Formats: sequence, structure tokens, C-alpha cells
Amino acid sequence: MFRQGCTFAILCSLTIALSAADWPQWRGPNRDGISHDTGLLQEWPKEGPKLRWKRTDIGPGYSSPVVVAGRVYIQTTKDKDEYALCLDEKTGQDIWKTPIGKVGPNKGPQYPGTRSTPTVDGDHLYCLASDGQLACLSTDGKVKWSRNLAKDFKGSVGNWAYTESVLVDGDAVICTPGGAEATLAALNKKTGDVIWKCAVPDGDIADYASIMIVNAGGVKQYVQFMRKGVVACDAKTGKFLWRYNGTVDFGANMLTPIVYQDKVYVSSRSGGGMVEIKADGDKVIAKQMYLEKQLTGGIGGAVLVDGYLYGGTSNALFCADFKTGKVLWTEPKAGNVSVCYADGRVYARSHNTGDVVIFEPNAKEYVEKGRLKQPDRSKTPAWPHPVVANGGLYLRDMSTLLCYDVKK
Repeated sequence: MFRQGCTFAILCSLTIALSAADWPQWRGPNRDGISHDTGLLQEWPKEGPKLRWKRTDIGPGYSSPVVVAGRVYIQTTKDKDEYALCLDEKTGQDIWKTPIGKVGPNKGPQYPGTRSTPTVDGDHLYCLASDGQLACLSTDGKVKWSRNLAKDFKGSVGNWAYTESVLVDGDAVICTPGGAEATLAALNKKTGDVIWKCAVPDGDIADYASIMIVNAGGVKQYVQFMRKGVVACDAKTGKFLWRYNGTVDFGANMLTPIVYQDKVYVSSRSGGGMVEIKADGDKVIAKQMYLEKQLTGGIGGAVLVDGYLYGGTSNALFCADFKTGKVLWTEPKAGNVSVCYADGRVYARSHNTGDVVIFEPNAKEYVEKGRLKQPDRSKTPAWPHPVVANGGLYLRDMSTLLCYDVKK
């Protein structure tokens, strides 16, 4: 149980055949931070893996890349405009660049620029600019349709603008405008027409996480972490189902929920909590199973491997029992990290330095198997998550994109 890569059924029905090792959306094929790539280095040489290619001119931003069918897609910024950029997977060279929206109003305003990761579905990709402009592009870079979540849906977003990476599920694009009218919404992926709007009671503000699918309590649901907590709606109708506010951080809720069967885990600076989704008569409820104050995760995410969570707290790498929330070990030297998993190794990238370590999933102790020191560091936090696809490790740091060869 809890085997890696099997946290739940594949989320997106892509209309072209993907390589098993492609990375088509935020946090990978299943949105769980787990790569399906195999045949990778299990231990790195002292100097780290070999650099395959490097770009230092892609333009600033915080989005992570996606890798599909020989191409790398990423969002970037130039002045007040945001773009989708397509690169060649083997060389990193430009193929096309298309404007997708404007830099959103940033009340921070420390971190302007694009932050969402594109979602590739067949021969189209879906990009959300920080001003709320959601654009559907063909994979040759042509815009097919565009909607603005703030203007078209009276959306409401937090201090650091729109950040989510939209979900494509079947024929629909699921997104989070926020606000009282369309807190969540489903759009026709071919036209952008509205399928349904979910008006969460008392409204809510779109924060910085991304939507997940949960099949529990006899209902397929979309689950999102928003300003007032985690909310869920019926995937077919958009009907509001439940809310959980045990781990709310009113500054910023950022962790994309971790899903296993009928369990949903979320965390913020107030701690990590897990709920069980159950039927209760004609309703669906979320029952809290635990709330662990030590699990102060957030922007770096977590991965679930063989029943254990691996991720970053506000100051350390951790391993915790998914069932109980008990923290089994921490590694303070790693600091605050973003993580992904591939072929028997967890990849953890430091927000402070951009450096990466790999270690074996081990509930008893931290066992490091390699590290690399990132060159060309910017002066901003290295928040973009690491990506492992087709033997490549991708690291984005503002205008720099690095691809390392991690194949055996």
C-alpha cells in the first residue's frame, strides 16, 4: 500500500500518447510530486550529475517547467507582460514564445511575475498569468481562447496574485477564481465556456495551492486549499461539499493537498492535518484524523512514498508517518526545501541556496546519496519545484533554467 506513483488514479486524460517519463503538469503526471522515470542514478558523483544544458536568459518567474513529447514548456515574464515559452528538450533552445497575460496586482509587492506552471493536455496547454488571465494555447504557440478569472468571474485573490496551476480533467479545465460568485469553476477545455460555478458559502479568497481530485464518500470531488481552509465541491455539478480549516494560515496557504484514497493531507505554518472523507447520509464530510503542529510545511510540497511523507517544514527536511502525522526524523541542515520523487530517490532543493540533495526514502534515518551546488544563483528564493523527466533534472531560478543528466 501507499506505493509510489499510485497515490490515486491518473488525473488527466491526455489525448496524445505521453512518454512514461514525461512531466505534463504541476507536480508531475498525478500531481503528487512523483516522476515515473526509471533507470536513474541512485548515487551521484562528488561533483554532482553532469549539466546537460543551461539557459540564463529565459526571463524571471517562479513557475516550474513541464516536459512533454520532446518539448519543455515554462512561463516567464518581461516587464509587465507574461509569456508561455517553449524550448527543445534536448538543447534548451527556443521554439516559440507567446504572450498570455499581464503581471498581476501584487500587494506584497516583493515577488512580481509569473508563478503558475502550465498544464499540457494533448496538443494544447493551459497557462494562468498572475493577473488571472487563463489562456488555452495549441502546442505550436497559438492562443485558442482566453478568460480572465478576476474580471469574468468577479474573482478574489490573495496578496501575491494568481498562482495556481489549473487542472484539466476530461473535457473540463478546473480553476479557482475565488470570491463569492465562482469560488471554483469548470470551463470547457476547447472553448472556455462555463460548465459550472461553485459558490462556496461566505465566499473565499484564492490563495496559492492547486486543485486535486478525490474519490471518496461515493462522490468524485475537487479539493482546493484556500484562504479560509480546504474546500471541496462535486466534480460533476460544482455543488459545495465540505470545508476543513484545521491548518489555516491567514498569511498564505500554499501546499497542494496530498491525496491517498479517502485521505487528504494539508499543511501550512500552523501545522499539518489529515482528514478522512466520508459519506454522512446525503452529505459528504471531512473528519480530522490528526493535526500535528510540528509539520509546518507549505510552498515546497511533500511526497508520499510507501506510507511516509517527505517534505520541508519552515526550517528542516522531515519524514513523517502519513497515517498518524508522527514526525520520525528531521534534517535541519537541508533547511526549507521543495521536493519530488523519482526511481527510489527523493530530490530536495534548498530555497535558500538552490542546491539539491538526493536521499533514499527511509523512515528510520536520513541517508543522503548525492548533492549538487547550483550555479548562477539569483538573489531571490529558489521556490520553483525540481522536476525529473526523461533522465533530466530541471531547476528553475528566475531567469535561469538548468537541465542535469541524471540517467544511469
